[in-house]
This record gives sequence, structure tokens and C-alpha cells, in this order.
Amino acid sequence: MFYQCGDGRRNPLLARTMTVPVFRFAPSSNGALHLGHAYSALLNASLAGAAGGRFLLRIEDIDTTRCTPELENQIYHDLAWLGLQWETPVRRQSQHMDDYTQALERLIEAEIVYPSFMSRQDVRGYIAESEARGHAWPRDPDGAPLFPPVDRDRPPSDRRRRMEEGEPFAWRLDMNAATAHVAGPISWEESGDGPDGETGRITARPEIWGDVIIARKEMPTSYHLSVVVDDALQGITHVVRGRDLFHATAVHRLLQELLGLPVPHYHHHTLILDEDGRKLSKSRGDTGIAALRAAGATPADIARIVGIAPAVR
Repeated sequence: MFYQCGDGRRNPLLARTMTVPVFRFAPSSNGALHLGHAYSALLNASLAGAAGGRFLLRIEDIDTTRCTPELENQIYHDLAWLGLQWETPVRRQSQHMDDYTQALERLIEAEIVYPSFMSRQDVRGYIAESEARGHAWPRDPDGAPLFPPVDRDRPPSDRRRRMEEGEPFAWRLDMNAATAHVAGPISWEESGDGPDGETGRITARPEIWGDVIIARKEMPTSYHLSVVVDDALQGITHVVRGRDLFHATAVHRLLQELLGLPVPHYHHHTLILDEDGRKLSKSRGDTGIAALRAAGATPADIARIVGIAPAVR
């Protein structure tokens, strides 16, 4: 089954049900594309072509401080140079904040998110004090410490006062309340190169992430929320992305259940690593496609380097 609903309910977020496989490549316009992006884009297009499906491009530009029109145009240029074609219009997240606001409001009404006022400095101080007393602080799969329970345990009157006074805050998912809101265990179907070769039906464990940020006062979304809303509204049936997002899928599955959204099939592919075995990064300027092109590389060279035959569209 390519397209199924988390709990069978009809949802106003869903525009239509797709009957053909739909794949997407969704880069952020906050830096130049590198070989890792080329691999993911070519893989998505190749799988879509082989399945007789659709290939969509989405620009994830909710980070308005780092995402620019110039970088977005560079993405289009690099992908076209690689020989890729995609459906238009391209969905740009910055143009669809109302969709994310609608989803956020449903979570607020269900009382499974709460306003969080602790600054990063507050969090560091709280955790340092706890560890100084000999208590090892739990960490998420990325190695970051889980968020303390201070804001979650604030009285409602204190929350209202702080919000009315204009104190900066983020909306965090109350993981305990959210998982209790879902009936039974949740899972997803995985066919990619998961850690330790995990494929098949994967049990989701969103609790290992703690109370993740869902939105901020000035931005009604986060990566976690926008990606599940976008995938649902675009009718994405197959999410093909890097292995570094394998564990984050647990949070995405939880949000899909909470919002009654469809459940795509997931394929987390191998990452392209540098000579030191690190994941490629925009911030380090690793092996940018534009730089390789300027050095004389051809699209066929790039496809050969990442180990994928050029997609025929």
C-alpha cells in the first residue's frame, strides 16, 4: 500500500489521495548543494522513474535568516544541470505558513504541546547543576541533552502570564501526553539502509527525543511539523532521504498519528561521507556541485561518483 491514513479519519489538511507513487527531494535553500544532495536527488528521481511515479521538488525555507532567493536559484540551476526535471510549481514552505499554523492549533487544542520559556543558557545551567550532583543527563540520538521538565511542569497561570507579557517562547511537544494520546505502538515500513541493516516494520520510539520543539512564537512551525504537513499535502507516498534522519522518523510518525495524516513508505539511504568519514556539510563547503562543475566535472561524472545512473525522465 502506497498511501494509508494513520487512524482512518478524514482530515482537512489533506487535499487529495494519490494513486501513483510520489517521491520528493526537499533541500533547504541555506547553502550550496553538495554530493550528498546530488545522490539523494538522483536516487529519488530514479526511483520515481522506475515506478512510473511523480518526482517533486520542495524548497524548505522556513529558516528565513539563512535561506535566500540566490541560494534557491542555485539549487534549481544545479539540479537542472544534473539532468533532473520536476513538477511545477515548486512548493516553498515560506508561502504556506497557514498550513503549519492550522496543524499547530490542533496540537494546542489537544493540550499536547506547551509553551517553553527556558533559554539555551537556562537549559545548560539546569543540566550542569544536575550533573554536578552526580545525575547523568539523558541525551537524544544526536547526542543533545533532553529538554528539562521545568516548563512542562509550570502552572497554567504562570504560562499565561509569561505569554501575555511577551516573553519569548517555543511550542514543545509534551512527549508523555502525546504518546499517551496515541492508541497502541506506532511503526513505519522501512526499505532503506537503516542502522544495523534495519528494514521492514520498524517500531517508532519518539520518547527518545524528549520534548522536541514543534514551533516558535515568531515561526508557527519547525522541521518536524512542516515536513509531515508538506508530505501529506503533496501526497508523498515514498520518503527517500539520508540515514541521518532515520531516528527522527519516530517523531514524524507520532505527529502523523496525532494529526491523522497519511503514512508514507520510508527509505533511508546511505550517506555520502568525506575522507574523514564525516557526513558532508553545507557549512564546511564540502564538495559543492557548483564547484565541481566549475572544475570541469560533467553530470555523468557526478552520477558516477555517487554511484547512481542518471535518471531518465
